[in-house]
Amino acid sequence: MGNQTTWQETITNGRFGGKTVIVTGAGSGIGQATALRIAKEGGRVIAADISKERLDSLVEENAGLDLVPVPGDISTEETVAAVLTAAGGRVDALANVAGIMDNFAPIHEVDDELWDRVFRINVTALMRLTRAVVPLMLDAGTGSVVNIASEAGLRGSAAGAAYTASKHAVVGLTKNSAVIYGPKGLRFNAVAPGPTITGIVANFGSQMAAERLGPLMQANIPTPATAAQLAASITFLLSDDGTNLNGAILASDGGWSAL
Repeated sequence: MGNQTTWQETITNGRFGGKTVIVTGAGSGIGQATALRIAKEGGRVIAADISKERLDSLVEENAGLDLVPVPGDISTEETVAAVLTAAGGRVDALANVAGIMDNFAPIHEVDDELWDRVFRINVTALMRLTRAVVPLMLDAGTGSVVNIASEAGLRGSAAGAAYTASKHAVVGLTKNSAVIYGPKGLRFNAVAPGPTITGIVANFGSQMAAERLGPLMQANIPTPATAAQLAASITFLLSDDGTNLNGAILASDGGWSAL
């Protein structure tokens, strides 16, 4: 009954009214669209991003919204601590959006630097921030986490070896967390975007990948979505509207995963 009351209250107060929500990668693309949608629906957003300039612009251009900027590398414990400090001891929801792409290299062409960087941002950063937030949610007996996976977390034909492996890891972390923390009132879900119009650059750095994956993508990839469309999927799962969803991997991909 407690969840039902919360859901009824959001009808009049906005889905995120009175809630504190952390959004990583909030300076641009999907993260920015998610942060803005949450703030416009009444939430207090702790907006984390590597770029102080982008965060400053976000806050300046949206002075009427409750946006708290936290610049820094979210894969470091220092930035994680800064985010938790800004949240002030309460976190109702977390959107792990920050991520980077690889160069489509297959495994025999992957160098250690690329592998480590992709996993540090896409997996380790997500793990560290979630690890810091979960105790607060456990104390409250409620909380919602949405991770950004990818079509590359569902299939092997959407990116290179490093990115594909990292997003499969995100799917695994999401499902494991849903199983472990569901009985405690916490929900963990993921959104798997298809092609999306963002600032992330994805170029073929491998001739082998271009020859193999290029034709598959040209034949199958749907029209790219906007960041706002992805934000709609994320905020649905993040909010109490997703009350009965836990461990779900939502393919927000224009039907690509159905092919």
